[in-house]
Amino acid sequence: MTERRFIEEALSDWMRGTGPDSDIVISSRIRIARNISGLPFPLLATNQQSAEVLDRLSAVMKDPEFAQLNHFHELELAELSDTEKQVLVEKHLISPSLANESRNGAVIVSEDESISIMINEEDHLRIQCLSPGLQIREAWEQANRIDDVFESQIDYAFDEKRGFLTSCPTNVGTGIRASVMMHLPALVMTQQINLMLQAVTQVGLAVRGIYGEGSEAIGNLFQISNQITLGQSESEIIDNLYSVVKQLIEHEKAAREQLLTSNSMRLTDRICRSYGILKHAVIMDSKEAAQRLSDIRLGSDLGILQHIQSSQLNELLVMTQPGFLQYKYNTTLSQEDRDSYRAKMIRETLSKSKS
Repeated sequence: MTERRFIEEALSDWMRGTGPDSDIVISSRIRIARNISGLPFPLLATNQQSAEVLDRLSAVMKDPEFAQLNHFHELELAELSDTEKQVLVEKHLISPSLANESRNGAVIVSEDESISIMINEEDHLRIQCLSPGLQIREAWEQANRIDDVFESQIDYAFDEKRGFLTSCPTNVGTGIRASVMMHLPALVMTQQINLMLQAVTQVGLAVRGIYGEGSEAIGNLFQISNQITLGQSESEIIDNLYSVVKQLIEHEKAAREQLLTSNSMRLTDRICRSYGILKHAVIMDSKEAAQRLSDIRLGSDLGILQHIQSSQLNELLVMTQPGFLQYKYNTTLSQEDRDSYRAKMIRETLSKSKS
């Protein structure tokens, strides 16, 4: 395998699998923020200091214990084009911050892309582990093992009272962000979503869009994550998130049953119309594409569209993004061109399914 595969292929290997409650929970993620003691945080570091961070953290890859965790590849951001970095953002392998602002930035990616380790982002080190479905505890166990290896080689910035020290005060303490990506179309259709999300925020969780902080929740996809990192243990943070997500799953299932019971014909019509439009549209903007892909994902989960695979829809989530479209067609595309190529990409992908 070559490093180019991380950019050239839209679907990460880990996304081909399924996990618990994968009809509603797309993925689970753990992100750990750490910094090296005695060195300025990336925002204040000189070029020489950030280069030292890169050298020291990259050297950990040579540790035999690290090599046993997975097979890893390192990509230095300076060697990538802006379009290639945007593709990595769209695949959730790096953050927009790392793509746009980092000096001596790099990412260490596992073979199946379930692990990405960002260097010189907002913090010196950010470990991210992704799993399909509701597997937040499993993702934490993986991230914790990686963190242990780094901690055995690196002296972390740590305070006895405050915990792990980070660039942003909201990450001080445990330094972990636990999140799940949920598909909640029935709660949106039955107009229960606002009430549900208000309840979520009242128990200390945040609700964001598919690309995290500052992103819009399109395609009925919502990222639910912890807001508190100080004063709670890692297990308390994860257990709280898990409990709330399980409740949201039950509410979404009930809403889906309500839609099927109250007007299954209208629901089926909506799903089939979206499928027909996606199969034949010549122009499709990103917002409409996300909404109609949400409809056919729901149709697939409910058995209304039995020939659509969730892996195809996961792939289309990436393939229809601006960066991937421009990389795929090797040119800078205008808004109109992107809408045209997006529609083409969707048509070609769906035509591979047996109707």
